[in-house]
Amino acid sequence: MALLPVEEAVRRLLDNTAPIIAIESVPLISADRRVLAKPVAARLTQPPFDASAMDGYALKSEDVASLGSRLKVIGQSAAGHGFAGAVQSGETVRIFTGAPVPAGADTVLLQEDAKIIDGGFIENSFSPEKARHIRPRGQDFVLGEAILHPGMRLDPGRLMVAAGMNHPEVEVYRKPLVAIIATGDELLPPGSPLGPNQIVASNTFAVSALAVAAGADVVDLGIVPDRPELIAAVVQKAVEAGADVLVTLGGASVGDHDLVQSTLKSVGMVLDFWRIAMRPGKPLMVGSLGSMRVLGLPGNPVSSMVCALLFLEPLIAKLAHLPALSREKLAFTTTDLAKNDQRQDYLRASARLNADGRLDVTSYSKQDSSQMKIFANAGALIIRPPNAAALPAGAECKILQLRDVA
Repeated sequence: MALLPVEEAVRRLLDNTAPIIAIESVPLISADRRVLAKPVAARLTQPPFDASAMDGYALKSEDVASLGSRLKVIGQSAAGHGFAGAVQSGETVRIFTGAPVPAGADTVLLQEDAKIIDGGFIENSFSPEKARHIRPRGQDFVLGEAILHPGMRLDPGRLMVAAGMNHPEVEVYRKPLVAIIATGDELLPPGSPLGPNQIVASNTFAVSALAVAAGADVVDLGIVPDRPELIAAVVQKAVEAGADVLVTLGGASVGDHDLVQSTLKSVGMVLDFWRIAMRPGKPLMVGSLGSMRVLGLPGNPVSSMVCALLFLEPLIAKLAHLPALSREKLAFTTTDLAKNDQRQDYLRASARLNADGRLDVTSYSKQDSSQMKIFANAGALIIRPPNAAALPAGAECKILQLRDVA
């Protein structure tokens, strides 16, 4: 079977994936970063009354047209405790920020522009125009106004206005559910006492974190030994959990001990493609088991993460009604890059901004796909297209940015 180009593999994966249409109602406190499924309209008018924007005195602007005008203070209006009466000519009401402007008043004189006179009077040292320091009723929004729309991803500002519109909860699309299975007789969870032929299972934690950051919920189905009946049983758990995506870690090739692909086929998986023209990550497998998408990631940690970045991250985004995260950028290599072969390479590299603000990347000398330490320190992956010509130091190159660059 010929190796499939990366771009074609990603396109086929996404073309065969439809966004989740299931909707659920969630309280605002849990709705951050969720995607709205229905519009959110105001259930009230805000502000519900003409409100003072400052501390001062509510009065008639005509009464303070001249400096030194004397007005009698007849009461006060505070937030939650408005003045019940009306302001007549020659009168004023002490008012505080957010309080209702009493009937009859059409402006607010700032408290620093008012001199208190014995006997309950004030004199003005400034003449505010009509409507000064008054927030008119409905200035923010009015009853029935649709402010938030389907497809919006909620954030602090949008949650603020949803609450202000008197919504205790919102209707959002259900998050994609990703089930993760690690396979291999050699694997044990972190913290375990290891035998001479065993290693710590690390991929689950990386892939799970990436999936959550991309907008999914994750169910970890643990480590499964290399036995077809046990793999099949755990796959069934993913089906029963209603997973939208099943991610298997390791065993996706066709060696004597690579049982994932054959087992999945035996329980009904339709294989779409596998073997991608990329390094690392060539054994990636993509298929479907009923409505559940299946991603078989390689067992080597770096291969697993590169494939998760290229395939799982955009898959979750499409399922979740989110735009794909744009990691691809232009940078400049600080080292010579050799001519490439027929596979697309993703070279781990450090990344930094130079004195001119240019993004420079430096490829690590070691690129073995089992070396986690280098990936943990890398800021970028340099993309070397198939059959790319050699590049000298200082040349422009494409990268996938892994983390923010200081």
